[in-house]
Amino acid sequence: MTYSDLPKSISELIESHGIPEREVYLDHENSGLIFPEALKAMENAYKWSGRGHPSISHLMGWMSYQALYEATENIASAINCSPNEIVYTHSGTEANNLAITGSALLSQSRRKIFVSRIEHLSVIFPAERLEKYGFKVIKIPVNSEGFIDLDFLSKNIDRETLLVSVAAVNHEIGTVQDMKAMRDIVKDRDENILIHIDACDALGRIPLDLRSLGVDLASFSGHKVYGPKGVGALYVKEDVKLEPIIHGQLSTQRLWPSVENVPGIIGFSKAVEILHKNFREYTSRMTDLRERLINGILEEVDYAILNGPSGNKRSPDNVNISFLYCEGEALT
Repeated sequence: MTYSDLPKSISELIESHGIPEREVYLDHENSGLIFPEALKAMENAYKWSGRGHPSISHLMGWMSYQALYEATENIASAINCSPNEIVYTHSGTEANNLAITGSALLSQSRRKIFVSRIEHLSVIFPAERLEKYGFKVIKIPVNSEGFIDLDFLSKNIDRETLLVSVAAVNHEIGTVQDMKAMRDIVKDRDENILIHIDACDALGRIPLDLRSLGVDLASFSGHKVYGPKGVGALYVKEDVKLEPIIHGQLSTQRLWPSVENVPGIIGFSKAVEILHKNFREYTSRMTDLRERLINGILEEVDYAILNGPSGNKRSPDNVNISFLYCEGEALT
């Protein structure tokens, strides 16, 4: 579908479906609705504190920088890292690309990159692209529930390994990986192997303490935590070096030189704050709703199969069910 086709075809689809009087939105896994508080914080930023360029020395620039720093402190507190270790991007996809390509550009001798077979394409595609430049991508097998094969990882990583990249929570079937076990295997073999986690679907769903977790890089996305679209972030541990993958006038951050989306970052920060403060209440409620939906469907619908793990090994807000003999598009 091209943009020239888009207005007509989308209009036809909307007209054929009709606008329901009461909307039930069941696609939060792909993109959640924004918290009203986050939207309000963004509106205030657009009107005042976020209007200036945070790198420019005048009143509006200083106010914008202050608002940016306060938002960053808030996010850093929620994931237990330094504000200086957070690099803003415009999406989780960009954060993943920066982590993988940025680390590879500085590698002289390490040419192996490990990713799981079920990673997001924003991890797999940049890794595979590096094969054109002499890197070798090794895909870690997973079992039927999406858990990576830790024995395979242990037997195959070596001193030629640059990076291991695995999602903390799988974006499709909600598998919560054992990050500590993976870290211990990797770092016991070689402290210099980098560990990157795609944490876009982990933030707000599972406890996430980056200091104790001991990873080197972690990607985040604003709209996955009920913040705005168009905002992402990459945690870069203070002693980890990356090469920028885009270039331009330096802003407040060296690794992603562009004018920061300050209102968007403020909305992202507010959403993180809400989830962090209400973590137990939110995850408990989501788990209850998840189990009610899964059990209700499996008990009442023939040929329904749950994909991924169950219980506390599954993200609290993830439900992925296949219906045999039924086209997916017909369900939506």
